[in-house]
Amino acid sequence: MAVAATRTVAIVFTTPVGASLSFPAASNANSPASVYVYTLASGANTISFPTGCTVVAGATIIPPSGNTNAITLKGTTGDTGVALHKTDPTSIAFDTTSTTQTSIVLTVATTTTGLRIAWT
Repeated sequence: MAVAATRTVAIVFTTPVGASLSFPAASNANSPASVYVYTLASGANTISFPTGCTVVAGATIIPPSGNTNAITLKGTTGDTGVALHKTDPTSIAFDTTSTTQTSIVLTVATTTTGLRIAWT
């Protein structure tokens, strides 16, 4: 069953600026509203979007606490990709009009246990 979801990225600046910014993503009325925990094997790991929902609008990738392994986000196996922070969450949005994007690839050098993805 899909549920409505909205991701929000919040940025808080401290001294001397003292400002906060909030950037809500577009609402997804058909969100999978799920969080999965993954164990990534050494090398490229293709992660399919959750099934049972109409639209996957975004994902927040949450590495395990204290992770020391490099994590690279790729659209397909073989591309260069983008190095993600080893412990900070990364929120990404997907083009909801695209029917070709059905997975992402996360590449790690060593088995990484406990990586979570919140699908919205």
